[in-house]
Amino acid sequence: MSDPIDLLRQQVSDLHQELVRYNLVVWTAGNVSARVPGEDLMVIKPSGVPYDELSPGSMILCDLDGTVVEGDHAPSSDTAAHAYVYRHLPEVGGVVHTHSTYACAWAARGEAVPCVLTAMADEFGAEIPVGPFALIGDDSIGRGIVETLRGHRSPAVLMKSHGVFTIGKDARAAVKAAVMCEDVARTVHVSRQLGEPLPIAQADIDSLNFRYQNVYGQQPAR
Repeated sequence: MSDPIDLLRQQVSDLHQELVRYNLVVWTAGNVSARVPGEDLMVIKPSGVPYDELSPGSMILCDLDGTVVEGDHAPSSDTAAHAYVYRHLPEVGGVVHTHSTYACAWAARGEAVPCVLTAMADEFGAEIPVGPFALIGDDSIGRGIVETLRGHRSPAVLMKSHGVFTIGKDARAAVKAAVMCEDVARTVHVSRQLGEPLPIAQADIDSLNFRYQNVYGQQPAR
């Protein structure tokens, strides 16, 4: 059987290509990480390495203080932020950061994306909130992510004047949230060019979110 960390390296490497596929990143910006189940470890992208040069072997294994345990490169400049999220939100198994265009436009305005689409109610269950401005390099961004998303339905936060951070039960779920965040940020922006988007009643948001999270898709056989 393959080593669980090797499997996670492969998954995290592959998921970075999804960021490229969905036009969520440019050059070397953005990153995906995954918690190693049952361990105080995470796998994350190396810093400044082009996406077409990423491979399972180039992924970095770090502890949850952001210290490199195994790897030939320096880890992502956002490692401290990812590590902080894992330390303080034990239910989170994956973290993603992107600079996707439309979501970043909302972040530049310091404005939350309102929940005015059923797709938003499904995935986010609320507006996509804005987190505080924070500089890169220490765990300040991580603190802002946790403060904003703890107790909030949304798995995405727009860090003010920066970009998108998403969380999920695993790295794939966090990537999905990043894809959906950009999609709805674009659609709501276009809607506002035509006029003010119509709100959805909170009871309907609650109902849509419950259905999507608990009923939608293929259910395990009883």
